[in-house]
Amino acid sequence: MTKGNANIWHVGDDLAARYAQGVLPEPDAWSLERHVESCTACASRVSASVRGTAAGAVLTQVRDAVLAALPETSRAFAEAGAPRPALPSARAGAPRGPLAPPTASRSARLLWAAGPAVRGAWLPAVLVVAAGALALSYGAGLPGARALLLALAPLVPLSGVALSYGPHSDPLYEVAAATPGGGLRLALTRTAAVLAVSLPLLTFTGLLLPASGAPAAAAWLLPGLALVLGSLALASFTGCRAAALLTGGGWLCAVLAPVPAAPGGAFTARLAEQLSRCLDGVGAQGAWAGAAVLSAALLAARRPAYDRPLR
Repeated sequence: MTKGNANIWHVGDDLAARYAQGVLPEPDAWSLERHVESCTACASRVSASVRGTAAGAVLTQVRDAVLAALPETSRAFAEAGAPRPALPSARAGAPRGPLAPPTASRSARLLWAAGPAVRGAWLPAVLVVAAGALALSYGAGLPGARALLLALAPLVPLSGVALSYGPHSDPLYEVAAATPGGGLRLALTRTAAVLAVSLPLLTFTGLLLPASGAPAAAAWLLPGLALVLGSLALASFTGCRAAALLTGGGWLCAVLAPVPAAPGGAFTARLAEQLSRCLDGVGAQGAWAGAAVLSAALLAARRPAYDRPLR
């Protein structure tokens, strides 16, 4: 490694050659891969070293074939903002693929990383949920619209996370999972984007709805966070979609199963009572906070599982 000053280093020819040959220690390889994402000169030097190896030409052909097979939109994201290297997984000890110079704009990279919060049909779906709750309350005169919203609100970010990361939702998933910016880091980036959109929007909608005996509009925030973290931790065992179905199904069972057996009153009134048991009070919120902490600890312990493709 060569240093331009006390805080900046660049990749030398010897380091690039050892990286291309696959003999560089993994911590140094991770540091190099992270550096070349923002340094065009070093990315070009490493790419030239990789192209000089026997596998370089083959990997270039494979990368071009993968990009050619992608849909037009996904190909644009891959060529503009996908993390490098592309092929194959450097973390598995395989030879590294050519590193393209990081010429993409920061906005394109953020758009690719943010996931469904800024692209696709997920954001319109969130707006439909919010608008539907308002329409039921003020258009149809349903008094328990807030209870319905609170019952569904934790499922919205959960579904957004399930749709934003994993082999079923991202055509570049295997590519991204093999990069220093992929894996759990990418999953958390997309989770943060989903939460940044859904939490304030649904909470504000809840504030606009009459209480009608339902918990406070923000009472679902800790449960929603706990479900998302629990789903991410469980995904390391079962995959993203199965984890979201299990955690979301568990929430619905806890909220809806006792409602038909509750004594008297309309459905929404009984739902509000059950939500109050699940959400109201220091004890309930403390339990959800503890669940969120435990889920975060399990997710941290399971971080290496995200370095491999999930199911």
